[in-house]
Amino acid sequence: EPRRIRAMSAVSKAMYKPLSLATSVLGGILAGAVFQQVWKRIGDDKNAPEPKDLSRSSKEVLIAAALQGAIFAVVRAAVDRAGAKGYRALAHEDPR
Repeated sequence: EPRRIRAMSAVSKAMYKPLSLATSVLGGILAGAVFQQVWKRIGDDKNAPEPKDLSRSSKEVLIAAALQGAIFAVVRAAVDRAGAKGYRALAHEDPR
């Protein structure tokens, strides 16, 4: 029979929320840095286009936005998952 992990207590939730917020902010910073490095390698310009920059093509703007969204989603999921696993290892509770 698999080991049962209990749900978070109110105290644990209060402790986990600030940790989760901090890791989310760090994940956002990391995702932004990853996106900038990827864009430097694949884009025509070393800076990603802004949506209101009409000197850049719509295709380029939309590709940049899609790539940025994908990178942010993957990094966020990885950071959230690692944080949840770390919390469970320390507290023996699932952070749900």
